[in-house]
Amino acid sequence: MPIILDGSTLTIEKLVAIARHGEQVQLAPAALERIKVCRAMLEQKLTAHEIMYGTNTGIGEFSEHLLSDDEVREFQKYLIYNHAAGIGDPAPIEHVRAALAGRINVHAHGNSGCRPEITLTMVAMLNKGVTPVVCAKGSVGASGDLAPMAQAALLLMGEGEAWFNGERLPGRLAMEKAGIPIPGLQARDGLAAINGSNLLTAISAINLYDMERLLHQAEIAAAMSIEALLGNLKPYNTQLHELRGFKGAIASAANIRKLVEGSDLASGKMKTKVQDAYSMRSTPQVIGAARDAIAYARSQVEIELNGVGDNPIFIPTQNLTLTGANFQGSPVALPMDMAGAAITMICVLAERRLNRLTNPALSGGLPAFLAHKPGFYSGLMLSQYTADHLIVEQRILSAPASIQSIPAAADQEDFVSMGMNTALKNTQILDNAYGVIGIELMAAAQALDFREFTPGKGVSKAHEVIRRHVAHLEVDRPLYNDHNTMKALVKSGEILSEVEQVVGALG
Repeated sequence: MPIILDGSTLTIEKLVAIARHGEQVQLAPAALERIKVCRAMLEQKLTAHEIMYGTNTGIGEFSEHLLSDDEVREFQKYLIYNHAAGIGDPAPIEHVRAALAGRINVHAHGNSGCRPEITLTMVAMLNKGVTPVVCAKGSVGASGDLAPMAQAALLLMGEGEAWFNGERLPGRLAMEKAGIPIPGLQARDGLAAINGSNLLTAISAINLYDMERLLHQAEIAAAMSIEALLGNLKPYNTQLHELRGFKGAIASAANIRKLVEGSDLASGKMKTKVQDAYSMRSTPQVIGAARDAIAYARSQVEIELNGVGDNPIFIPTQNLTLTGANFQGSPVALPMDMAGAAITMICVLAERRLNRLTNPALSGGLPAFLAHKPGFYSGLMLSQYTADHLIVEQRILSAPASIQSIPAAADQEDFVSMGMNTALKNTQILDNAYGVIGIELMAAAQALDFREFTPGKGVSKAHEVIRRHVAHLEVDRPLYNDHNTMKALVKSGEILSEVEQVVGALG
């Protein structure tokens, strides 16, 4: 069954299914009718020469410039030309597909004023696999993601470039091969295709989906490290966290308890310290804080996915045109800055557990650097260096972009969200996180190999999956292959999937 785009029910999971897995989409019939009603109203207003921003006026600093009837017909073409001004490598196909789905969902409200052909063409592009080639950089995240969305809109005129069946083709050729008619642009169509923060929101939605999966794997890594370090399990009793009341911490503690269920540590067979270091016993509080931050970001992103991000906005029931700034990316950029910092925070915590696993003064009897002949072999000494490099880069990237506004358009656009910078840096923060958590998992598996007790069911399964991909380090070898393998393993979610088959879904 296709995913119905109706303006109000698009979730992050649905967007990922469309963007990443090629799910078909359908514009809700009621949404199509709303688009038609809105367009009829706009055309009446054009006939009456009512002044409407970006329709029969210039844009930005030129908003006071009125267009003639002849200029109205040509203006949308040049609007797309001059806004298709990005730079850099193409954005990933899944990001662009998600942005198109988000833009369709905006149109579905029936407040954007474009012709139905524009929206239906975007639907056809998603369903037939025509993805515009879009430079990843150039948006300031206000007035919408103008540069990338304009580059995508070139296809509506049979221009630009597109990916189709694995090839990078001229836009017109890609549309022809897919059998998609080119609608061209008439009054309002161009601005309605670009005037929202759709790409930065799309990237943020996909990042959030992956961040949530990463947090579960961070809990798996933490549980493995805690077991390997003979941790006291009392800090993971959910009653402790319920007394404080933070939902994220309660869920994180419950997950760790689930992962270590059946362990000799849980049964009391193994002697533990009265109290462990913060990097162990405060894991639920720290990962829980990240969970709460990401949950808030999810709520904001899903509001944006189902909102009317456009300018101007037309309200047919009142015959009303409202000019404002619903394209402003700040409502997404600010919480996503926090989400990126949250991922960095859990990686800093993971590195501290990694340090305890490898430091003989802190590891509870494990060999130095988890080496079989410490001093002759260095074991995982350099794995910590690599994790440290990744974390420093994450810290640099965690500086918020949402406070970095630089005025544009002769100060007409004198505060912008810079939310695209947030989205792009979060992608890199997340990529580094796969490496950091992967290295902790690898070190924890190595440490557990030295212990002689039965770990929890979830921990045992995670260890088993890791050993399918990375062998125990008996004799020193180049570790870059192991690091890259572990990074790819975390990104794939294979450990999470198999662990959940054993312990049930993590909360």
